[in-house]
Amino acid sequence: MADDVINSLENMKLTTDEEEVIEIADEGRKDEIESCTLSLIGKFLTCKSFNKRAAISTLKKAWGLEDRVQFVEVGSNLFQFKFKEEFDMERICRSGPWTFDNQALMLIRWKKGLTARNVKFDSVALWVQIWGAPFDMISPNVATAVGSKIGTVEDVEKKQKHEARNIFMRVRVSIPISKPIRRGGFIAGSDGVRSWVNFKYERLPFFCHYCGILGHDTKHCASYYAASKNEGEVVCPYGDWLKAGGVRSTSPVKRSSSYSASGSKNRGPDKVCDNTGEVMQSPAAQGKVTANPKGDDGYVKETIASMETAPKSKGFNAVQEGRDMSVTDTRDMNHGKLNSEILNSNGEEKEADTPVGHVTENVQVGLGT
Repeated sequence: MADDVINSLENMKLTTDEEEVIEIADEGRKDEIESCTLSLIGKFLTCKSFNKRAAISTLKKAWGLEDRVQFVEVGSNLFQFKFKEEFDMERICRSGPWTFDNQALMLIRWKKGLTARNVKFDSVALWVQIWGAPFDMISPNVATAVGSKIGTVEDVEKKQKHEARNIFMRVRVSIPISKPIRRGGFIAGSDGVRSWVNFKYERLPFFCHYCGILGHDTKHCASYYAASKNEGEVVCPYGDWLKAGGVRSTSPVKRSSSYSASGSKNRGPDKVCDNTGEVMQSPAAQGKVTANPKGDDGYVKETIASMETAPKSKGFNAVQEGRDMSVTDTRDMNHGKLNSEILNSNGEEKEADTPVGHVTENVQVGLGT
């Protein structure tokens, strides 16, 4: 409705008074100019409606700036983010893409003359991983050359020569939203030998698996609709395989429990750790842990699954080479005491002075059911 009114006004013949330019002095709007100078204009790349309050709340938490940024709605799906510090604004620009409900937030810097009518968003910045290049072509210069064919290069990862891992190259590219994302491309050296490299996109937002364009899915794709209408079943040439997954580290698990990779019996704190932090067994919660000293790589491997609310008393099975035992946790919820009953292979009870969860030999343990 508003756009129709504006378009009709543009086609009208203006009066002499309407053609007069109203001069605005800078003195009376110093604060406004300063706040705009440290601001970004943003728009979510989406064809769907979304909860604006939830989106702003999510961004506030993700940015961690609290009162150091002001969120102002300046149009339909159009926001101005006013920062107090230039450092914060630059960090937000460099750390993207920012998303809400997998919908990318496009950001541009404010400049004089921008209005809700003339502001244009034509790209979104993403980190692109380049896989499969010949060993002698894995370098920042090659990454920059490849990235320039994807979009406008904003940054490139420069690895140190002594780094042990050099599986792929990374380049941050401002990608046009009007074109399909590229799945890969050929590169060639001076000898003319071509090599295909695959592209994977980090934090890849909402995109169409049929046409490859960001911002909509097949349900909102006119090309997909036309193809399905004429051809019936349609094969999508794009997919989630373009998303870059986390690269799993091959370093051994760091341990702070009482046994080492070789299964030594040195006693230590009664806790189980993975390489990210401790998992504490509380009376009200019980995790699921698998310890496998006989992993393929010779290291102790641990898997921490989801935490579940446990009843007052919970049993678990422990399988050791040559015999079975059942341990029942009868922790006194009022005093925090722990008593364990262990059945040996003959079915006889014996007291256990080792706290539940402490393993002193090569065993496989499954907590829970």
